[in-house]
Amino acid sequence: MLVRLDHGSPVPLGDQIAAAVRGAIADATVHPGERLPAARALADSLGVNVHTVLRGYQQLREEGLIELRRGRGAVVTADAAAPGRARLTDGVRALVADARALGMSDEEVVNLVRGGLAGS
Repeated sequence: MLVRLDHGSPVPLGDQIAAAVRGAIADATVHPGERLPAARALADSLGVNVHTVLRGYQQLREEGLIELRRGRGAVVTADAAAPGRARLTDGVRALVADARALGMSDEEVVNLVRGGLAGS
């Protein structure tokens, strides 16, 4: 799995790491049950602090895409294989980022999504 960071991007490095892993899950580069690189090893290879990698991994854990197991590290969950889950999560993050860039409130975004669902 290849992780590249853009240090000039306004996106926090931990978010970029999470996005790279999410993308690898979405395109089946990594599979359920597969271990991700150890946080320290990934941090060393990227030239970032280990806590930056752990923030990215924590984000993925909260999304249900990986499990953090003591002694085993970060492991891709079976739920991550659900069709399109990682891709959908990326889409939602992009939607929220776009909405915030337009100055929309969270309530406006929720209403926009609800309105889109009502039309389905």
